[in-house]
Amino acid sequence: MSAPLALIAAGGTGGHMFPAQALAELLLSKGWRVKLSTDERGARYAGGFPDAVERQIVSSATTARGGAAGKLAAPFRIGAGVLSARLAFGRDRPSVVIGFGGYPTIPALSAAWTMGLPRMIHEQNGVMGRVNRMFARRVQRVACGTWPTELPDDVAGVHTGNPVRVAVLDRAASAYAAPGEGPLNLLVIGGSQGARVLSDVVPAAVTALADDLRQRLRVSHQARAEDTERVTRAYADAGVEAEVQPFFTDVPDRLARAQLVISRSGASSLADIAVIGRPAILIPFAAATGDHQTANAQALAEAGAALIHPESVLDAESLARDIRAILTDPAHAQAMAQAALTLARPDAARRLYDLVEEIVR
Repeated sequence: MSAPLALIAAGGTGGHMFPAQALAELLLSKGWRVKLSTDERGARYAGGFPDAVERQIVSSATTARGGAAGKLAAPFRIGAGVLSARLAFGRDRPSVVIGFGGYPTIPALSAAWTMGLPRMIHEQNGVMGRVNRMFARRVQRVACGTWPTELPDDVAGVHTGNPVRVAVLDRAASAYAAPGEGPLNLLVIGGSQGARVLSDVVPAAVTALADDLRQRLRVSHQARAEDTERVTRAYADAGVEAEVQPFFTDVPDRLARAQLVISRSGASSLADIAVIGRPAILIPFAAATGDHQTANAQALAEAGAALIHPESVLDAESLARDIRAILTDPAHAQAMAQAALTLARPDAARRLYDLVEEIVR
């Protein structure tokens, strides 16, 4: 008898793909076969998935953007994707289909619904995304990474937390080196797609710091490809040692070394910050659907683990003030790191796996 198959469907950002990867790793360790269904964009963030996970590139689209022609074509592309998924499921029937959000999950979840397969979704954010909201009443379980999560009426959620990858779990609650007299590691992450506002404001804030503090900084800054040259130049002009890249493959290592993290408040990034336990300054993405990044950040801020800077009032002066306050107060920085750990859910993948087993049974 062959091993049961779990079909994981995830959209094209790290925020969807990283928790999907965490569940895939655990499923494989439990003897399952795993397939990943995503689109071309999502495949770019699938490099960390174990080799045993079979990738399936699906045809999907969204009617929310893309211009008139794209919106007209979207239903046909989605329909083709659903038909392709049904044919694939007929050849190799999944025991369960798990959606992690994003429009590339539509074909797999639609096929699972029409074929009566066990199915569930995981919502990472405090405000449910469009696609997960569409399927919330058509699945057996709705797992929530952030609690509380705003859900449709008559839909009950189960708080699992946001699963983190093995590379993050390996550094869970690693010792925090509070800022002292030596080098200070600052990690700047803007989500898997980068953030232009961080590229504009963070180098300016660093430049505004006093010489003795600025000269001890070692900055890792994840910036969009089109911004890397100017960000690199800005740090160099300020006399700051900095590594600027569009995407860091070793974020868990950099998090573990960091004295301070400046980050968007995507759910996956916050889960990593909490599990490893680091002080953070959070800058929610102002255009996020339903302002879900602000909702995500609230728990860390209320616990005393993070400061929130709304993008609408973000400026170099106030950001420099808060960087200085944290990096010159070791006791406060240490307390923030400990507070982050109180919100960690290192067992989130296990909780999600238990739900998978439950609906399959």
